[in-house]
Amino acid sequence: MSSDILLDAVSVRLGEDLALSDVSLRLDQQRIAVIGANGSGKSTFARLLGGLVTAESGTVSVLGLDPARQAKDLRKRVGFVFSNPDAQIIMPTVAEDVAFSLRSERLPKADVAARVAAALEEFGLAELADRAAHDLSGGQKQLLALCGLLIRQPSLVIADEPTAYLDARNSRLIAGHLLGDVDSRTGTGTRARTGEGTASNHRLILVTHDLALAARCDVAVLFEGGRLVAVGVPDEVIDRYEASLQC
Repeated sequence: MSSDILLDAVSVRLGEDLALSDVSLRLDQQRIAVIGANGSGKSTFARLLGGLVTAESGTVSVLGLDPARQAKDLRKRVGFVFSNPDAQIIMPTVAEDVAFSLRSERLPKADVAARVAAALEEFGLAELADRAAHDLSGGQKQLLALCGLLIRQPSLVIADEPTAYLDARNSRLIAGHLLGDVDSRTGTGTRARTGEGTASNHRLILVTHDLALAARCDVAVLFEGGRLVAVGVPDEVIDRYEASLQC
């Protein structure tokens, strides 16, 4: 099955507004940054890839699947991270919330407990396992939401402004887990990997206003007014975006 992301002459209308207009591109990189001003179409692009909105025209293929016709299959392989983690936290306690993500795998309770324990350790949440999930700080909630997502080991993670409301330390931790290059216990270095944790080689679609974070990706995609205006080396695309802000 193809691992590429393909759009051919895609337009998306939200109500009366044309949110994306005639977008065509092919992406095969591991870490993809999506940048642009508010209202540029970048979040609509992310939601299109995840099957949360549908195209008015054109064709879309994500990991070899049509998000509109094969939404159920796509949901098994794709995970979303939003800027507000409260929308993703469901269960009463931290450990229960992470375990809930494994419900469809029908694993023995001992296996679930082992995987949850390893994942919480990896994300620095082990001491909070029995804490009420909604009593956590904003940064802890985002770590919990991401932990619950990555324990499923999705093929593609779509993150829409995941660090928007976080302080510098938690932004660094979230970014490191998404990009796969942080040890959560120290906040630096190579991400800890265990056989029972959340480690995976997921593809990443990262919608962000954090241009330093975008620069750490393999490719950047720039939207403006619902149109795709640049795809390429992150530093070059970021320079073009910053130049446009000065006009």
